[in-house]
Amino acid sequence: MSLPPPPNARKQPHSIEQLGRTRTDDYAWMKDENWQQVLRDPKALRADVREHLDAENAYTKALLASTEGLQAQLFSEMKGRIKEDDSSVPAPDGPWEYYARYALGAEHPVHARRPRGQADGEQVLLDEDALSKGKAYFQVGAAHHSPDHALYAWAADEQGSEYYTIHVKDLASGEVQGAPIESAYGDFTFSPDSQWLFWIWRDENARPAKVFRRPARGGEDVLVYEEPDDGMFLGVGTTSDDSHVLIHVGNQETTELWLIPASDPTAAATMAEPRRVGVKYEIDHWSDRWVIRTNDDGAVDFKLCVSEAEAPAKATWRDWIAHQPGRYITGFAAFAGHLVRAERVNALDRLVVVTRDGREHAVAFDEEAYALHLEGGYEYDTTTTRFVYQSPTTPRQWFDYDLESRERTLRKTQEVPSGHDPERYVARRLYATAPDGEQVPVTVLMLKETPLDGSAPVLLYGYGSYGHAMEPSFSIRNLSLVDRGWIWATAHIRGGSDKGWGWFLDGRREKKTNTFTDFIACAEHLIAEGYGTKGRIAAYGGSAGGMLMGAVANLRPDLWGAIIAAVPFVDVLNTMSDTSLPLTPPEWPEWGNPIEDTEAYDRILSYSPYDQVGDKPYPPVLATGGLSDPRVTYWEPAKWVAKLRDHTTGDAPILLKINMEAGHGGASGRFDFLKEIALDYAFAIWALERGWEAA
Repeated sequence: MSLPPPPNARKQPHSIEQLGRTRTDDYAWMKDENWQQVLRDPKALRADVREHLDAENAYTKALLASTEGLQAQLFSEMKGRIKEDDSSVPAPDGPWEYYARYALGAEHPVHARRPRGQADGEQVLLDEDALSKGKAYFQVGAAHHSPDHALYAWAADEQGSEYYTIHVKDLASGEVQGAPIESAYGDFTFSPDSQWLFWIWRDENARPAKVFRRPARGGEDVLVYEEPDDGMFLGVGTTSDDSHVLIHVGNQETTELWLIPASDPTAAATMAEPRRVGVKYEIDHWSDRWVIRTNDDGAVDFKLCVSEAEAPAKATWRDWIAHQPGRYITGFAAFAGHLVRAERVNALDRLVVVTRDGREHAVAFDEEAYALHLEGGYEYDTTTTRFVYQSPTTPRQWFDYDLESRERTLRKTQEVPSGHDPERYVARRLYATAPDGEQVPVTVLMLKETPLDGSAPVLLYGYGSYGHAMEPSFSIRNLSLVDRGWIWATAHIRGGSDKGWGWFLDGRREKKTNTFTDFIACAEHLIAEGYGTKGRIAAYGGSAGGMLMGAVANLRPDLWGAIIAAVPFVDVLNTMSDTSLPLTPPEWPEWGNPIEDTEAYDRILSYSPYDQVGDKPYPPVLATGGLSDPRVTYWEPAKWVAKLRDHTTGDAPILLKINMEAGHGGASGRFDFLKEIALDYAFAIWALERGWEAA
């Protein structure tokens, strides 16, 4: 196959001296020094950078022109599995029940309510689709009604930059209340008395830095809390029993909670328990006591404590649900007479219901691999909660669950309009042996008739960072590959919390390379068991999972028939050394601080995909990004692609696709986003069919 020449990115050596070490970055010029302005206004992008990105997009489009029909077909299939006029199960709250619904063909939902227990009388609260008209990007972060049902507030991002604008509307008159809140984080909360709105301000580096309070119907903003540490994130909310407003301060390893009594929403916030590095805790008020989930005192997989104190400092904590290694307590929800805790054991979820007198029972399912999530609701004084069950073969099912009688009521099953027969598929849980002997779970989905002789193409997906678990969920997207005879495999590698919080700790900082070698072990196990063949596996990951893609491309390029790296975090050393970027200080606990710590510098350098690109035959690569992405900036994939092309000794194409009108999550519409997935899948099919050109 004759390929057109790729864009020729100029080399402009830039020397960086740091901690007595010197490195040279030939493509540092791709970072627009006014990138903060670009986040808010993409037209401000420097002309030479725009010209290069446009050339990369044109090259990718030209090279994949033969797949456009396949992309359209994949998109059509995925769209056909979505119920276009879908709606959520209504969630009751006092006299109303709240829900979201889609009109036929709509990219965004309508938020609405109707009188409780009635099928009519709808009142539209927010029409996202109408607000999105004429905008290249539109995304609502949070959207909430006030506890007294009189107001509705929403946070909207119209750039993909994650700078939100918050609006508040009076539901009786339909009029917007007060001036919009600008430069906001996507998180906010009403006070339980509905009189105040607590919101978070993002600074010039796009970091959440301050919590403000304003009258819910508009008025002066008053500073409630200011965080001095650039390395902390902020969140706001209320306790389940509406007794307090909570301010959450934390990063990946350390948290601190501040309390404001609902009886006096303008009171100064008071600290629950001072932050201690490495100690995480979360709290909720359960009528007459606090419940605390924490990893303190060596409880690696977390335990639950209780406190009857007004402010639950550690000195008042009493162990309640003891720590059990291997049983990871992922969270809990409080109701007037019950508490529900979520647990994960060996990459499988379950729910445990506990009464106020200590009796408990479990809610679990029997499939080999599944995901189970507590959805909860608005009401505290109720015996009914809601959970969602799904598996790779089973579409989502919403159940109402009576905490007292244990009765399950199926409220909704995800409808697949084009049809879905679970009996056509098989989902399996495999275990790969890592180099150090750890057993790494792998979830596999395939057609029952797919042969296990190594002939099937495989897509191996992974993430492995921040403690995020890759749960075995149902995906209308993955079926487009599986129905073509592919095997979809998800690697539950270290760095995630799939096997507990210790599984996360064993895949970060000084143990980060476990993430990469676990993923490679999963690929080798699939090959050994007949699920795939070396060179016929497409590796797929996004964001920090894109870093994984870059690392395994460097370590074992021979294993992969294609690499798909979505918004890939690949320029790790430069990014973790750039304090102007939003996530750099907050992510030092995850990776280390290479500005001050020589060991962290050397460790990151040793695996940073961009820095470790070498002279070797790389497989076909597709890297994607978003111009307005504040998390993984556009220049990371752009620089990586340029360096890969400069060093590869093979002929496989290395492609870059930058969405010039979106951020980290890609296109904002539910259908537009599928076009980006269709491109990824078409690239994988195209690359593996060529092999590369039968190397």
